[in-house]
This record gives sequence, C-alpha cells and structure tokens, in this order.
Amino acid sequence: MTITPNTSGVNTVAPSTAAALPHALPPCRNAHIALFAIRRMGACGLADAHVAHAFVGGFGEGFRRPLILTRVFMAELAENATQPIAIAPCCCGRMTPAERALLTVLSRADTAPDIARLLLADLLGNRRVDGVLASACAVSQAFADAGRPIAA
Repeated sequence: MTITPNTSGVNTVAPSTAAALPHALPPCRNAHIALFAIRRMGACGLADAHVAHAFVGGFGEGFRRPLILTRVFMAELAENATQPIAIAPCCCGRMTPAERALLTVLSRADTAPDIARLLLADLLGNRRVDGVLASACAVSQAFADAGRPIAA
C-alpha cells in the first residue's frame, strides 16, 4: 500500500491503492475477526497460529467450533474457486471487493441464502457452490452462537 502525504499534513491512500482496495473495513468487530482469519488463512495456510490465537482471544473457551468451521470454509473456497480470490495483507485498513463479498456472504448466509449463493458463484466463477454456502452458513451460525454475529 502506498501512502502519500498531502499539503494538509494528513496521509491519504494513493489512487492506485484505492482502486485495489475500494471498501472500508466494516464497523463490526466480529467481521474484523472473520476478515483477519480469511486474510491469514489465505496467505499462511489453514493451520496459522495467529488465527488460532485470535479466536482464543475473541471466543474464549468456545473457540474451537468457529475456528474449525472457518478452516473448513476456507478449504471449500480454495477447492471450488476457478479464479483467484484477491485478499489484502492483514495490516490493510481497507478491503478488496472479494473480501467484501466474503464478509457479505458470511453475514447473509442464514438470512438471505439466495444473495449469498449468487455472490459466491460470482466470486468463485463456479455455479455449484452449495457446499461452500453450507460451510459459510455453519461459520455464520458458529459466530452467532458464540455471541459474535457477523454484520457486514
């Protein structure tokens, strides 16, 4: 990410970065945990210790179910994707369109499955996304059951 100083002394994001990362982070802290997991697992693998640590801190003793289901969701994404899914580094304060779509899928998997299905089909370039949608629904329910519903 390129940051350029402007005349007012406030740093702004360069236009090339703004085009690649057009979406602001969601205000929901639970969505931040999900986004962190997506970014770290996408970059460092499903068994990333930083994700496990974040889930222990965020969910306490009940961290296993959301963590394992998030791992399954990410594995399903990787297995069913026919095109690359752009993710930003963990330190970025903005999101790629793909990350925004994934958070929207997680937030709407239970309440609006048709919208989530269409988003997944577009994101993955695959029309058969029922397994991924089921995984997204399980992640969404695990977060909600732990008192951390995802709102994107």
